[in-house]
Amino acid sequence: MSDRLPLIAGNWKMNLDHLQSIAFVQKLAWTLKDARHDFSTVEVAVFPPFTDLRSVQTLIAADKLELRHGAQDLSAHDSGAYTGEVSGAFLAALDCRYVIVGHSERRTLHGETDEVVASKVAAALRFGLVPIVCVGETADDLETHGPSAVPVAQLRAALEDVAPGSALVVAYEPVWAIGSGQAATPDQAQQVAAALRAVLAERDGAWAAATRILYGGSVKAANIAGFMREPDVDGALVGGASIVVDEFASIVRYQKHVGV
Repeated sequence: MSDRLPLIAGNWKMNLDHLQSIAFVQKLAWTLKDARHDFSTVEVAVFPPFTDLRSVQTLIAADKLELRHGAQDLSAHDSGAYTGEVSGAFLAALDCRYVIVGHSERRTLHGETDEVVASKVAAALRFGLVPIVCVGETADDLETHGPSAVPVAQLRAALEDVAPGSALVVAYEPVWAIGSGQAATPDQAQQVAAALRAVLAERDGAWAAATRILYGGSVKAANIAGFMREPDVDGALVGGASIVVDEFASIVRYQKHVGV
């Protein structure tokens, strides 16, 4: 078994206002406490909308919760005339540990290129944030290029100017699986995760061995165990199921299903 600490990350997307986020985090913390969740075996992070971050940060700090929090995106710029953008400096000031970069919805809906993603990865690292670098193929990509070619190319582009050893997480999220209800199989996730780890190993073997690779795309309590059995899958980037407390808590407690 790997020494990499599994990470279950809940991407709320554009759901839950700041009041709803407080209620959600409180209930999640209580649910995991009642289940005696051991945070030394699985790290848990939530990714609220920007407007919720201060509320979530304050609650986690005040109640000394063992949850992490992060942002769903950041600007490639540190400051300036960029209306609507959010700097990594602001996120760091809110004690964010992580920031999602290059999510498929940002690439598809907002036209983010590999170059933009790379600039955002660099911005995150400048402010001590850990980028969760998202890569994944569409159904057309899968048919034309196979399962790993596009994610591998995206990761290489995102990390071209990143120093080996930099703290980051990689998330493989096949676009065809997101929100479809049809996840990749554990074997498919493992095949791509292994190829992504090989990209890191080309730069530095120790970096590759230490970096966590998540699977994202229609993850739920019913299928998490299969993914977590795979040697190169170190957790999950959870979408829709992350805003249902009991479902997300069951995903966090995947050991119950894996039997470890």
